[in-house]
Amino acid sequence: MTHALIVIDVQNDFCPGGALAVAEGNTIVPAINALMAEAEAVVLTQDWHPAGHSSFASSHPGAAPLSMIDMPYGPQVLWPDHCVQGSDGAAFHPDLDTTLADMIVRKGFRPAIDSYSAFFENDHETPTGLDGYLRSRGITDLTLVGLATDFCVHYSAVDAAKLGFAVTVRTDLCRAIDLDGSLASARTAMQEAGVRLSDV
Repeated sequence: MTHALIVIDVQNDFCPGGALAVAEGNTIVPAINALMAEAEAVVLTQDWHPAGHSSFASSHPGAAPLSMIDMPYGPQVLWPDHCVQGSDGAAFHPDLDTTLADMIVRKGFRPAIDSYSAFFENDHETPTGLDGYLRSRGITDLTLVGLATDFCVHYSAVDAAKLGFAVTVRTDLCRAIDLDGSLASARTAMQEAGVRLSDV
């Protein structure tokens, strides 16, 4: 076993009707299920924020959702409250077949720091433990799918490539927020990191 499928944040709040909905985020679920059924190993990631998380605009009086703020670890988008621990919004999309997962990585649970990547918090230093898990299983190749292309998929893919994994992002099985051109810059960053972008 050398290959794993990493399914990023296919949660209710990132799908239509959710607090931070990604357009057509639900449409990729059936094909992701099919891919999971064929994969050697499957890891799901789950955004898992405490109420009042520092990345929520509501935690900063007068700040508008999707505005930017400087945090001790760098620039941070202020998001609408989303994926609050234990809420329906934080739950996986009901059509996602979670029984196929070997592991679930929860991220963003530290109140003072956000976490886009499946591998590190947004300080790019605090690990989630996923790297060690994959290496202990002898996995060298990763395919990433999920939400959203330009944030959590992008950061996860770049970090995975920097850690030495061979990384493919199935862009047909991702959907993007595209905040002020973030999709184009994310694609460029992934390609520069050596990530393979594929639509099949």
